[in-house]
Amino acid sequence: MFKVIAVAVAIAATTAVAGAQAPSASKAAVKPASQTSTSTTKRHHRTMKRETQADLQKEAKIAETDARATALKEVPNGTVKSEELEREKGKLIYSYDISVPGKSGVEEVNVNAIDGSVVGKMHESAKTEKAEAKQEAKAKTTTKATAKK
Repeated sequence: MFKVIAVAVAIAATTAVAGAQAPSASKAAVKPASQTSTSTTKRHHRTMKRETQADLQKEAKIAETDARATALKEVPNGTVKSEELEREKGKLIYSYDISVPGKSGVEEVNVNAIDGSVVGKMHESAKTEKAEAKQEAKAKTTTKATAKK
């Protein structure tokens, strides 16, 4: 009987030692799924470099004055209310908000900063314009907070 107990203790001790010496890959397989995916996500996190206006202007092939003239041709009697050089959906564009006398809201005209073509024109109501400004301000705040980390 003592021999059986001694053999059982020896087997248990051998198993414990083998488990403690197992390679880390085996231990990773035993981790719960939530821990594994979290560590993988953290490992592959990329920090995106924020492009400055100077960076965008160096890349633009079309002068801002030419892009402005193109945008104003799209909206007769319009006045540029605001303008911005930005990357939107991977394209470098000049974005113009143009107000028209007697009309509420603005016409947004997007001009490709590489070839000078009009890539978008849409009417934004005052409500839509306000919501967009709020969203852009929030994005800038989030970007600044991320950059400080």
